[in-house]
Amino acid sequence: MMRLTPTLLLLLALPACDRLDNVGRAPDFTPLEGSGEYYAMSGNTLPERSERRMPAGGASLWSGTRESLLGDRRAVQRGDILTVVIEINDQAKITNSTDRSRSASEKMGLPSLFGIPQRLNPLLPEGATMADAVSGSSNSSFQGDGSVSRQEKLTLRVAATITERMPNGVLRVQGSQEVRVNNEIRELLVSGFVRPEDISRQNEVTYDKIAGARISYGGRGQISDVQQPRYGQQVADILLPM
Repeated sequence: MMRLTPTLLLLLALPACDRLDNVGRAPDFTPLEGSGEYYAMSGNTLPERSERRMPAGGASLWSGTRESLLGDRRAVQRGDILTVVIEINDQAKITNSTDRSRSASEKMGLPSLFGIPQRLNPLLPEGATMADAVSGSSNSSFQGDGSVSRQEKLTLRVAATITERMPNGVLRVQGSQEVRVNNEIRELLVSGFVRPEDISRQNEVTYDKIAGARISYGGRGQISDVQQPRYGQQVADILLPM
């Protein structure tokens, strides 16, 4: 046990090393290089099919390309950017009430049984008799009240990048946003799957049309660090039985 103690302390101290680097300065932003969005926009992929162009297509005023006046500029391929609109306004209220009571009484006596009670009564302590051999009563009651009240409201907009086009045409999107205020970074992460037809003409899609949506809004920095319990306290809460 004594040999394991230094090793255990070392393992507990390793997660704190990263936070020691931020002492006295603001936390760094997450680098864009190496992210899925970066590779989606920097990589050149082969088209799934070649477009057949007419000889006079380049000179037409009504060209359907994305660069034309009437072209569709919605995000449809890997590396394109679209806007995800997050407007969450959930409210739930649940109230439960339980009331239960029960009362029971039992009594049994042996006033005469072949003269046995009369023979036993003189042998019993003073005041005891076999006329009331068994007598019992019970009473129990239970009352419980519970209520849940929850309200969440979140309104955000974030630009996301199409990182992959699935074989069935569904688009996989991923977006991130970081804002640093003083020594605190607020970060927003969005990912999921979107159908191309759910993207509006303004190149926007709402969060309720994203399948497998993963939305995370939090922060990291001095304020978030103070709000979290110490690593030792977290380990103690897990290991200690009380």
